[in-house]
Amino acid sequence: MLQDLAQLSNVAIQSDVALVGSVETAVARDDKKRAEKGTPLRRKAGLEALPRAELGQSVELAPWHVLHDLAQALSLSRQGAGRGLAEHWGSLKYSQVLDAVANNYIQLSAEAKGIARDYKRLQSRELGQGFALALARHALGRRYPDRFVSFVSAEVVIRAGWSKGSAGYRYRPDFFAEVWKPGAPSRVFPIAATGNHGGHKPSHTQLAARSAHVEAMHIGAWNETPCLVFSTELPSQGPVTVHALHARGESGWLYGSPEHPLRSLDNPAENGNIVPGIHLPSHGYGIPQSEPGFHVQSQDSAWFQHVVARTVTAGSAAFAGDGATTACYLTTDQGSRRYDTGIAHAASGSVQDAAYRLLGIPFVGTDHVFRLNNKRVEAFSGVAADLFALLSAGKAEEYRSEIYARRSTWPEQTWDPNWGAPVSVREDGTVLAMRLLRLRKSTSVEVAST
Repeated sequence: MLQDLAQLSNVAIQSDVALVGSVETAVARDDKKRAEKGTPLRRKAGLEALPRAELGQSVELAPWHVLHDLAQALSLSRQGAGRGLAEHWGSLKYSQVLDAVANNYIQLSAEAKGIARDYKRLQSRELGQGFALALARHALGRRYPDRFVSFVSAEVVIRAGWSKGSAGYRYRPDFFAEVWKPGAPSRVFPIAATGNHGGHKPSHTQLAARSAHVEAMHIGAWNETPCLVFSTELPSQGPVTVHALHARGESGWLYGSPEHPLRSLDNPAENGNIVPGIHLPSHGYGIPQSEPGFHVQSQDSAWFQHVVARTVTAGSAAFAGDGATTACYLTTDQGSRRYDTGIAHAASGSVQDAAYRLLGIPFVGTDHVFRLNNKRVEAFSGVAADLFALLSAGKAEEYRSEIYARRSTWPEQTWDPNWGAPVSVREDGTVLAMRLLRLRKSTSVEVAST
């Protein structure tokens, strides 16, 4: 199983004119039903296939890369009181779900096909998000080769700027992709992603539905926010297939202005108080109209860039298991107190206190021990030691400059012979590793003497 997690294989992708047509048909069918019920839905218009140069018919990656992306995406997800253990288990529980074959395609394992219906829905959604982020990283990295691509939970960012009342609008993106480089404005892409076990047609329906979620966030001018939508098909027979579309747009850039300049990321982020609703272009002297959703206008652009970047940084600290550092990068409305209460982040008695050298690089972070079938395994998540020193010191600007400068220098191997199991290192200096538990000799002596 550990070898399978590290095996490079291919993910099948569908993003073409045929998919666009199928999704438009699904949208028309749903719109007709909603019109009859009097419940119309606003959706993102102009979805199209991604350019072949960004996302072809397949992308090579290892299952462990997918689980790493999913683990980081869930690092601030508030999945349970155990925090780190609950969030990390969100990805680690899928360690036996994917089969990878060299020069072939990733598919579901026999064990993944036999789970109960409710858990299957959760499995398809979370794995769909993991595959979506892995492929979004690939596509945006090719589109912006001189920039860094980071992901953050849209829900956590939204909590910083919009009141709970306005957040009652049920549609919203799942993630934001921040495309950035030091000293320059960032560009943010809303992403909506899910999955299914049913085949092509459910994916068409899901993409139609997710088009409403990305439409709920406008950044800059009306109807000019670029976005990505994904539906991952996890069939019982055949390869995992990711269906992907995107929308173009001229906005999404987070510029400063003389009145509202871009802020130093070393300074704490502030809660915003943004008026809810997406503001339509005004005509004449009439009352400005708005639609339900979330809108970052020019006066809030610098604030939004600050919050997005700080929240991305908080996610790296949470991934390493350091609650106090995580709290420093979040606002109170984002739940900073939850991480700064003195309660252990990862589990009772477990905090950011583990250190390993992986692929020749020293990392610090947190670890978990659990059973897969009848074997005890340990999983470690962390950040390169020198980068974590910057994170814990509140030096977000220097941290971001460092990971940008070193983005192409990290090892690409998925297996560490000294560790003896799969290892995934991302461009932000984070690592996810798992292996069979090795009992330390000192522990054995202590147990024997006892």
